[in-house]
This record gives sequence, structure tokens and C-alpha cells, in this order.
Amino acid sequence: MKQVVLPTGESVPALGQGTWMMGEDRARRTDELAALRHGIERGMTLIDTAEMYGDGASEELVGEAIAGRRDSIFLVSKAYPQNASRQRLPLACARSLQRLGTDRIDLYLLHWRGGVPLAETVEAMEALRAEGKIRHWGVSNLDLDDMQELVEVGGESCATDQILYNLTRRGPEFDLLPWLEERKMPVMAYSPVEQGRLLRHQGLAALAAERGATAAQIALAFVLRREGLIAIPKAGSAAHVAENAEALRLELRPEDWAELDRIFPPPTRSAPLDML
Repeated sequence: MKQVVLPTGESVPALGQGTWMMGEDRARRTDELAALRHGIERGMTLIDTAEMYGDGASEELVGEAIAGRRDSIFLVSKAYPQNASRQRLPLACARSLQRLGTDRIDLYLLHWRGGVPLAETVEAMEALRAEGKIRHWGVSNLDLDDMQELVEVGGESCATDQILYNLTRRGPEFDLLPWLEERKMPVMAYSPVEQGRLLRHQGLAALAAERGATAAQIALAFVLRREGLIAIPKAGSAAHVAENAEALRLELRPEDWAELDRIFPPPTRSAPLDML
């Protein structure tokens, strides 16, 4: 498993597991649990969830999936922006811990920016870390100007910025990713296959067929190529997890990368960060 090093020096898997829209349908629960556990067996031990996902149902699913193997998991969850204050963040964290069935979250993120000042959120995150409730903290969906402000108000220990990044969402390559790379702050890419929409792209499908791969594997290989980047695709079945894991073995040729740039042109100017 390729590794990404956090600012503290700790290494985590470059390919993890997302859980957006998982845990919401009891009919799919057995398959979803099998998928998460198969991913763990394949070394995809970084699992991302959030209090928002299914109003906590995703966290409960993850808690069940990791029961008995917590110490081998790097657990990521996210708090609503309205819960990112001094008073409310400890309460939100406690609820997430209960749903996850654990005593600590390895990486706790501000889900997106809201009305709470970033300085207050930094203070609240650092207090949770001092108490041992979380081991690292970070942010999600923050653009370059937000990240610059975060650092200015004391957020130098931010461990990651989780953003929407994939072949059709290459805007961060222009300014945000270089800024993060310069500071050795890892990026987490959510929806690296654009919620499955990239699977229907004819040009990507043609390239995948030529390389003996799937469109999802090409899309993941594109994201995983960057150093310091963690991809967190969602997979609802063990077979889908296995397909994603094989993206790590995929070796694309220079002409393949050139074709991807032709089909999905890199950005030529700054643009606002996309969100889903």
C-alpha cells in the first residue's frame, strides 16, 4: 500500500475508503459491511465518514465494521460547520465517538466553512486533541484563501484539506494543490470517480479498454499519481473494493497521461473550489 506522510510524521494509506451515502439502507448493510472489511484486509485501513452522512448512520456502520480491529484503523470523521464552536464541537465529537464505538478519532475535520470563526474552530480542535479525543485535526472544502486565513489564525497544525478532486475537477491543480504541497500538507480527494459519473465517459472508457483496466481504475490512478494525496472512493461491495485496490498496481504510460490531459484539460487559471 502506497503511504502518505502527515505533518506529524505518521504514515497513512494513500487509498482509503469513503462512506458517503452508506449505512442508510438496511437492505444494503451486509454488503456494505463486507465491503469495508474487505477493504481493511486489502490495506485500505483509512476510513472516512461524517456526522452528516445519514445523520450518523454512516458512523454507526463504520463502528460496526471496525469492531474488534480498531487499533489497525485510521478513522476520519467530520463535524458540521455549525458545530465547530468552542461549546458545540466537544458535544458533536462525543456523539460521533459514541456512534463509532471508540474513544478517539484519528483525524477530525471541519466539514466545510460556516459562520464560526476559523480561529475559534482551531481552538476547539486543539482542545479536543489535548484531551485525547482526537489525534489530528483538519478541514474539508476550504479553498486557498480560506487555508491562508486558517494558517494566519493559528492553524499551522492542520493535517489535511479534504477536497473534491478528480479528472473533471482539476481546478485545485492551479493554486490550491501547489500551496498545500509547499507546506507538506496532504490532500484528501473525495469523489475521485465523480460519484460514478466518470464511468460513463466515452473517452475514459476507451482508454481504459486499451489498457486492460476499468474507467474507475484509471480515474483513481490519476488521483493517486500525485504525492501527498489520499483518495477515498466509496464502494458498496467487496468486488467494487477489489476493483479500486487494483488501481494501485496500474502503470500508465506517458502517452496515457497525455491522453488524459487531452480529454480532461488541466486548469489554466484560478477558479473557485468545487463542492458536492
